[in-house]
Amino acid sequence: MHKTLKQGGTFVVEPRRLSKASAELRARGFGEITIPPSTETAEKQASRCTDCGVPFCQNACPLQNNIPDWLRLSAENEPREAWRVASLTSTMPEICGRICPQDRLCEGACTLNQSGWDAVTIGSVEAWLGDQAFANGWVEPIRPAAERGESVGIVGAGPAGMAAADRLRSEGYQVTVYDRHDRAGGLLIYGIPGFKLEKHVVQRRVDRLIDGGVQFALGCEIGKDVTLTELRERHDVVLLAMGVYQPRILSAPGRGPDSTVAALSYLTHQNRRDLGDAEQDGWHEARGKRVVVIGGGDTAMDCVRTAIRQGAASVTCLYRRDRENMPGSAREVVNAEEEGVVFEWLGAPKALLSQGDTVTGVRAARMQLTEAAPGERRDIVPVPGADFDIPADIVIEALGFSPEPFAAHEPNLRLRDDGTIKVGSISFATSLPGVFAAGDAVRGASLVVWAVREGQDAAAEIDRYLKTRTEEVAA
Repeated sequence: MHKTLKQGGTFVVEPRRLSKASAELRARGFGEITIPPSTETAEKQASRCTDCGVPFCQNACPLQNNIPDWLRLSAENEPREAWRVASLTSTMPEICGRICPQDRLCEGACTLNQSGWDAVTIGSVEAWLGDQAFANGWVEPIRPAAERGESVGIVGAGPAGMAAADRLRSEGYQVTVYDRHDRAGGLLIYGIPGFKLEKHVVQRRVDRLIDGGVQFALGCEIGKDVTLTELRERHDVVLLAMGVYQPRILSAPGRGPDSTVAALSYLTHQNRRDLGDAEQDGWHEARGKRVVVIGGGDTAMDCVRTAIRQGAASVTCLYRRDRENMPGSAREVVNAEEEGVVFEWLGAPKALLSQGDTVTGVRAARMQLTEAAPGERRDIVPVPGADFDIPADIVIEALGFSPEPFAAHEPNLRLRDDGTIKVGSISFATSLPGVFAAGDAVRGASLVVWAVREGQDAAAEIDRYLKTRTEEVAA
């Protein structure tokens, strides 16, 4: 749909343009499917912003990015200044521009979208700005105005930990980031597939941190290689930003220890291939196989689209609710359908079928939605006599993630009932003096943009704490 706007005293018509490779072409490899816009296209798309009085796009952004301003600057051929504005509120705009579910956030709230037109391509312009900034040397190195003697240890090299490290090192603190993996980046590296986020985009952020003086202790698992107590003795402050990695397990008859594949393991193996790691025994691969993915979130979409690229014979996504109630991005569902994924909506796994030790399929119950009570979500109930079977050689569980039992060796670290870390209402301080927490470890499994936001906010609170030595302790 087109939009009419006034520009330079004349009315012009410019449609929304967001180019992506054809489904046939993109299913052959793991490169990003979005085709970067030209400068002319990016400027035209930015010019579609109506500069409305109430910036709904900014309000819908967890980072509160000043979207109208950097869109205007982009439209006026001022990309360097647009980048400066975009980077004031975000430590990784070019990453969020690629992987944020804009259809549920800024673009979904765009005034054009709300009034029946097509939203501005906010994410595409944001990613383009970031790429321009790195290509043209506009990304400033981290060079603190003055060095501070205090040190901060950050547990987790994912988006929350990286965002916090960026802000704290910029303030002059001595920062060390600890992570169990052999590469920094967390889910940005090992969880999110390359067709959404190519790994060099993450690596250049890691390189900037290293160049700025951030130390990384990789292959270091807290509780195994070093204890939290030791980290507290080593650093003035510790920030827990390790995310949530414990997969939720399918509870159904026929499920054995080797009958299903955990979504994160499946995605990690393919990401390691893309990074050039040597193939190892036990790495999951779907070529020529019938794949069933159970779940309806963005991780499930990553799995089904990865299976397509691996050459699966068929790929089915089984989700217990309907399309409108799916938690994942609608954009990702469309991409998956274009690439050949079959969706079984309103289907709940009931049992795994097998011959001996070999999985042969999933038996599912057909579900239907009930009428919703006032203020509540519609429930689902099985349709009597409507069970059905889906043939499968691989069943991937993408049911979400829970916190790992991190506190088992720290009994004084207070947790919520769901296992996430309890922190002060605004301070990110835990029940342990000098220990803060942010990101999924506090929120539960959430969006990367929220992890970035909380990492930045936690860094600001740590800065305040180190300067005042006062903190709000979680009750």
